Amino acid sequence: MSSYTEELSMDLLEQVLSKLGLAERPAPSLEGLQTLYAAWCRKVPFDSVRKLIHLHRHASGPLPGDDPAEFLAAWLRYGTGGTCWAGNGALHALLVSLGFSAARGMGTMRADPEAPPTHGTVLVTCDETCYVVDASILHGAPLPLHESAPTGVAHPVWGVHCTKRDGTWFIRWRPLHQPEGLDCRLQYLRVSRETFRERHEQSRAWSPFNYEVYARAIRGETMVGVAHGQRVAFDSAGGVSHTPMRGDDRLRVFVDELGMHEEIVQQLPPDTPTPPPPWSRTAQAAALDHRG
Repeated sequence: MSSYTEELSMDLLEQVLSKLGLAERPAPSLEGLQTLYAAWCRKVPFDSVRKLIHLHRHASGPLPGDDPAEFLAAWLRYGTGGTCWAGNGALHALLVSLGFSAARGMGTMRADPEAPPTHGTVLVTCDETCYVVDASILHGAPLPLHESAPTGVAHPVWGVHCTKRDGTWFIRWRPLHQPEGLDCRLQYLRVSRETFRERHEQSRAWSPFNYEVYARAIRGETMVGVAHGQRVAFDSAGGVSHTPMRGDDRLRVFVDELGMHEEIVQQLPPDTPTPPPPWSRTAQAAALDHRG
């Protein structure tokens, strides 16, 4: 079992706040949450870099970033982030260490209403209002959850819209690989650290981030990243561009644009085609054909 605690060490906390560009500790208030989350969104990418390296090597032990302190130490060293369970686990630990009333939440990006949770997130309560601060969606400002009225974050690039339907919150956002928009269904507002770790480990078997490198980060008033072997960017008006990467383009994007250290980027394996998820009809049909 991992030995990490809910709170970060004083030394690590100070290093993280410094790299986030925060000269003072944000107070555990809505204003402090806005300051901290805005800094996180502009400094910590969402990416599958370290996870891909780990899986390609068939490494033993927990997936990278499973321990929030290890996630943040790697970010300080390499400029890497992580996928949802790792990134949101680290953001939760940072918030708790600063005195915020934070909880881990779970949802799914899949349209199937019976789909199990495949996405970890973070929720913070301030002044009796619950706010989503997601380390994967990177929506720039805390998103309030209201029972009876739609909410949102207004921005042409990372803006989101949230509504509650049939007892479930739906957060509409724009991933780089699906700029027309995607719904994140928020299913659980409070889960344990152990549940987060179990879901993270389950993603080892199959995840859309286990085969092709993916990354996204806010840069100024734009979003830039990598998806399906292309450099993808949202300009300041929300327009999208796709540029195939050849030769050293991948290294250049990760180092020069995403700010990661060449030492870690050089360890990335080549992309491999993402197979259909094991529970999909395509995968099940292929399995039947193989047995037949």
